[in-house]
Amino acid sequence: MTGAGWPRFCELPDELADPASAAAAVVPVPYDRTSTWKKGADQGPLAILSASHHIEWYDLLTGRETCRRGIATLPPVVCDDRPEALADLLDPLVGGLVEAGTLPIVLGGDHSVSIGAIRGAARVVPGLSVLQIDAHADTRETYHGSGYNHACVMARVRELCPIVQVGIRAVDVDEVPRLDPERVVWGHQVNGPDAEPGWVERAIAGLGDDVYVTIDLDGFDPSLVPATGTPEPGGLDWFQVTGLLEQVAARRRVVGFDVVELLPTPGQWASEFLAAKLVYRFLSWVLARR
Repeated sequence: MTGAGWPRFCELPDELADPASAAAAVVPVPYDRTSTWKKGADQGPLAILSASHHIEWYDLLTGRETCRRGIATLPPVVCDDRPEALADLLDPLVGGLVEAGTLPIVLGGDHSVSIGAIRGAARVVPGLSVLQIDAHADTRETYHGSGYNHACVMARVRELCPIVQVGIRAVDVDEVPRLDPERVVWGHQVNGPDAEPGWVERAIAGLGDDVYVTIDLDGFDPSLVPATGTPEPGGLDWFQVTGLLEQVAARRRVVGFDVVELLPTPGQWASEFLAAKLVYRFLSWVLARR
């Protein structure tokens, strides 16, 4: 257990979960103040950690027991204040991990948790770029009276560094003129009659050498991840997402990533396990390169 009785990622023993020596650190952020439809994303981090106890340590695609590199699970970052206050908490925490050479893995919570995490990474990594996997562009300047709402995440991030957006299939009309078509891979360009065979290459071409990846689970098709607050049809499948992540890990230096917007739902435990497996698989590829 860790923090206030929270489970450790993969239920690791003390020697593999020591923050002083671990290659990666999981940062649970049970925050859900900005969700605007279904609530409950604050329960997502705990569900992912619990599901991770059922992941096999041996990763088939890298041929390694990744967890033996060490994965610390830090105490949850709890904030009952506005998302701006949460960003101020996560900025120094995530920035400090990156600076120390530890890979931060932030588990949300609604997508607003990514703002402070990315700000911290960008502060210590000059030239950082961000890959977003998501159903929504999240580039509104303000939403429901806040510029730090989950619908504004990438508007704040692109003030810090270049972004590439993949899987987008829902935007507000006011967002469209501010989107760079060279840096957006629309959902219909991945799936359907307009699918582009070179979409992975196009996404990676827009990224710099150092990358932070933010993964909103509604980027997946809801047939795979129904347990999310704002599902959109026409999403990505497991192999499309992981295929992209494998290439990013192999060809860029990933300095951190987050997985957000899981909304635990009775009977939908496959969504929780997919999220946990996604973390472990991506972590395996990132650490294999380091």
